[in-house]
Amino acid sequence: MSAKKPDSGRFTEIRNSRALHEYFVDQKFEAGIKLLGTEVKSVRNGKAQITDAFGKAERGELWLYNAHIDPYDFGNFNNHDPRRPRKLLLHQNQIDKIRQALALGGRTLIPLRLYFKEALIKVELALCTGKKLFDKRDDLKKKVQMREIDRELKNRR
Repeated sequence: MSAKKPDSGRFTEIRNSRALHEYFVDQKFEAGIKLLGTEVKSVRNGKAQITDAFGKAERGELWLYNAHIDPYDFGNFNNHDPRRPRKLLLHQNQIDKIRQALALGGRTLIPLRLYFKEALIKVELALCTGKKLFDKRDDLKKKVQMREIDRELKNRR
């Protein structure tokens, strides 16, 4: 018997495409997220967005704000609020480390991607420092240079 192949039509992950463009990523963490049943079904359908989301430390816990998870299509009056704050689940020493980094200032907690790990939904979080305009321009120049190099290498073959 052969192993089961993953269904290519199913949701794999939701990425924050703007995060790497607007921030320098310093340190990454994997966190669980506390969701309602209709939210899980909506994420399984790929109907979530984390481009405007950010993390915040409050009362010794971490919370994810501005993550948009669409209401489940077949839900009833018990459907969830799309932009409600969601609790992030981490070990206490990781929470303390993140809280200290955020308290120093100049850093933000940004979700990079939302994905499934077996049956659980996980969030990859990163402590980030904001980029200035000239940093973004440098990144664009590097991308253009790499693209030109790749093009030249292809033409030589």
